[in-house]
Amino acid sequence: MISEAAQEVLEKLWIETVDGRETSTDKKSVGRENVIRGLLKSNHIVSKGNNVQLTKSGYEEARKVIRRHRLAERLFHDVLDVGEEDMEDTACKVEHILSEGVTRSICTLLGHPTECPHGKPIPPGKCCKEKKKSAISVVSSVADLKKGQKGKIVYVLTKKDKNLQKLMAMGVLPGQSVEVIQTSPSYVFQVGQTQVAVDKEIAGSIFVRSA
Repeated sequence: MISEAAQEVLEKLWIETVDGRETSTDKKSVGRENVIRGLLKSNHIVSKGNNVQLTKSGYEEARKVIRRHRLAERLFHDVLDVGEEDMEDTACKVEHILSEGVTRSICTLLGHPTECPHGKPIPPGKCCKEKKKSAISVVSSVADLKKGQKGKIVYVLTKKDKNLQKLMAMGVLPGQSVEVIQTSPSYVFQVGQTQVAVDKEIAGSIFVRSA
């Protein structure tokens, strides 16, 4: 694993070359001569005058950093409802410590998202390619399930406090098992000993891991 400083340089180069947004990546403005030298020696970048560019190995390393960062943003934004400033700051820290296995688990939990909250593409991983071969996503909303399908609630994502309180009062909580009884005209599902009837909007806010 390369240093955090080196990962940050590669991340900036990715944003500049792949996303097409300008960043300060020349040797002087980066101000990290030792980092640049290390990346040159490791063949992650090549020098083009005062500028540096990604090599094939550098592209792949930058791709991993970008993937971890943007998946972390989605996790904080979608599941934990973290504000944009805290989401970005925390993602910048987390991107350096996520292992490949944890990154894969986060991607699977979120249903293999293709974009970050800012609309930038998330580089796909092996788990995303494998998912495309499967008819059923590992994590999906109750609104996406068919009659008779079962699952375990992973999280509830709604910005309406009234809806969240209503669901909690009915026992719709993370860890609870559910079974869809009907999907029209309303969504009815079993939670424990209770049958819950909700509209499509609320059903779409309840995310479960398929059984």
